[in-house]
Amino acid sequence: MDEVKMLVSCVVEKEGRKIVRISFLRGMEKGHSTDYAEGILPDGIIVKSDGFSEEEVRKLEAYIRANRQEILKQAKEINPLRNWMNG
Repeated sequence: MDEVKMLVSCVVEKEGRKIVRISFLRGMEKGHSTDYAEGILPDGIIVKSDGFSEEEVRKLEAYIRANRQEILKQAKEINPLRNWMNG
């Protein structure tokens, strides 16, 4: 399997819930990922995917559940305003 990159959003509030979005990207073609999966915490589920098999999606869900605390910690450290102004 090619290298899979994980991107973590800051904590956002949606419909009164605090959530974190996690994106998994694999393969690059013309600067764009060819495979992607998008998950959310605290639910620990993949909500969208393209290019990953069902087994791979189950493994990604197991990964985000097993690493939930570390991912949430990462998300809480993200300052979207600072990142936007420095971008």
